[in-house]
Amino acid sequence: LFERIVLQVTAPLQKAIDVGWKSVADAWSHYLWLIDTERENVRLRLENRQLRANLEALQEIRLANERLRRLLEFRETTDLPALPAQVIAEDASSWFRTVVIDKGSADGLRQGLPVVVAEGAVGRIIASAPHQSRVLLITDASSAVASLVQRNRTRGIARGKGNLLTFDYAVRQAEIEVGDEIVTSGTGGIFPRGLPIGRVTRVTREAFGLFQAVEVSPVVDFSRLEEVLVLITEEP
Repeated sequence: LFERIVLQVTAPLQKAIDVGWKSVADAWSHYLWLIDTERENVRLRLENRQLRANLEALQEIRLANERLRRLLEFRETTDLPALPAQVIAEDASSWFRTVVIDKGSADGLRQGLPVVVAEGAVGRIIASAPHQSRVLLITDASSAVASLVQRNRTRGIARGKGNLLTFDYAVRQAEIEVGDEIVTSGTGGIFPRGLPIGRVTRVTREAFGLFQAVEVSPVVDFSRLEEVLVLITEEP
């Protein structure tokens, strides 16, 4: 009878202890699981960042290889010797449009040499140090390139206008249309003939006057200029 009474009294208490201990054990296991999960998440996040960095590096290498491949293809199409160079700086002011490349007089460069990319004309060298040169872009206000309309050979001067160009001295009677391609004429003494400069985006013909106003968008994206070719022309 005594054992039965003790068993009857202690059974609920033992059951409560078992339930409590099981709850504590489950909570502890859950806590340890959360710690392991957090550690795994941290490891996976670090691994993910590393993989993304590697992917971006591979993407940058792919883009650089693509640009260099286009430059190489362009180099094979020209009869002039060409020296590849890297853009290492650009003018941050709003008054001038120039960039600095990592080749200079020690590499055979001099003032006046034309600078191009696969898409078309970039500018010309205006100053040269032993290992750097400054290039005046064709979009600079002081730049003027002898050029013509590829479709009908109308001649004019492509002048820089900030991010755009104007095609000056095009006679009013010439049929110039939006979309016409402007190329170098080869008569300015700087650029060889046929290099793309830009495409006509607007044409205005006044009722009077000798010339029409032509606005041109450059084919080269100067905001993403990285590798260029310097064409080694003969000294005048």
